[in-house]
Amino acid sequence: MNRVLESGKPPVLSWVVIVGRPNVGKSTLFNRILGKRDAIVDDQPGVTRDVLFRLADWNGKCFTLADTGGVFGPDDDPFSKIIQEQIEMTARNAAVILFLVDGQTGPVPLDHEIALFLRRLDKPIVTVVNKVDSPKQEAAVLASFYELGLTDLYAVSALHGTGIGDMLDAVTAHLPDERFMAGTSRLPGIAIIGRPNTGKSTLLNTLCGSPRALVSPIPGTTRDPVDTEVEVNGKRYLLIDTAGIRRRGKTAQGLEHYTLIRSQQALERCDLALLLIDAQEGLTETDAKVFGLAKDAGKAAIILVNKWDLIEKNEKTTGAYAKAIRERIPFLHYAPLEFISALTRLRVQRIFPHVERILEHFHTRVSTSVLNGMLEKILSRNPPPLHKGRSPRIYYWTQVAAAPPTFVAFVNDPKAIHFSYHRYLINQLYETFDLEGTPIRLYFKKREGRKIR
Repeated sequence: MNRVLESGKPPVLSWVVIVGRPNVGKSTLFNRILGKRDAIVDDQPGVTRDVLFRLADWNGKCFTLADTGGVFGPDDDPFSKIIQEQIEMTARNAAVILFLVDGQTGPVPLDHEIALFLRRLDKPIVTVVNKVDSPKQEAAVLASFYELGLTDLYAVSALHGTGIGDMLDAVTAHLPDERFMAGTSRLPGIAIIGRPNTGKSTLLNTLCGSPRALVSPIPGTTRDPVDTEVEVNGKRYLLIDTAGIRRRGKTAQGLEHYTLIRSQQALERCDLALLLIDAQEGLTETDAKVFGLAKDAGKAAIILVNKWDLIEKNEKTTGAYAKAIRERIPFLHYAPLEFISALTRLRVQRIFPHVERILEHFHTRVSTSVLNGMLEKILSRNPPPLHKGRSPRIYYWTQVAAAPPTFVAFVNDPKAIHFSYHRYLINQLYETFDLEGTPIRLYFKKREGRKIR
């Protein structure tokens, strides 16, 4: 059974949850505490939809920081009910709540409503009055917020960083002394990649067994990559649900353009990509381009045809569908293919066994002696074709990196190796060492030396 881990490293770190009405600067404060731009920031209310979890620390004390969507957002927002359920679930698990209000507008009725909701949770609440840019205004602005019935108030400017230190001192005073475990290695990252509305967030929730990402039938729901740690069969992974990657030419400037960049960054952070195809729409040109990003980034991959439960099938459907996909994206020949339904859990149980095996392949290292014993057999059985009437010479090869497995072959003339022979050698590596699921990189480098006999 999958177990969601609610923090970045063991032991489970306490949650500090940022809560507030829309557009008071929650994501700006989130980024300020982290010291980097990790949440999308925009003047448009309601930009943050999913709850984002990141590891943070202050003066050596560590905690899990959560950025939430705007509490009690507009009723016409189709996601409002789902967002509120997520926020309430997150807040109930908080060790400390950062209640963010707007110092420029002063307290509004919605702030009173949120304060009442938070007091009922019986959690430590640090009220953060944001957008206080002048020390002369601080006393008057803070006084106006005492009517909320909360006494632990701090004036800050999340944008400029003023007042943040005193606020974090107050927050960490409520937390136990939790520190990162020395020597803890990075968890294997698994990015869920695909076009909008292919079922990425549904798959994330199914793999986790809990509603961690916002799910709706409206394309483009997920804007921020959502990281979730999960433990499966005693092994821990970091799942990354990305915003839907769209064709660059059709991506609007600003928010949507930044979403595209964030999705590409998620690929850079992962080891393995789950590449989702909508079974009803089939493999599109955009899918092929998106999947090419994973290939170019050198990531292991699994191709998942989602919503397979919605397809009318006969005994030939699966084979024909698989053949069509393979023909359209031959550059992912190494990636296993599964037909699933994230919603009904059809064949979802097959994903993590694939992941475990492929990650081993991704980090495979082969000794130089074994490689060159293999090379001798290859050259005697099928030497490289002639180039300009001369036989190219391959002296030896060696593995220079893993993740993905990367090899260098030393030859007398790199340009003399035909691309078909290059592909042949890569296929021999796949067959000999059973490296399903991972790309293999093979480079040729000029070197004078004696040919292995």
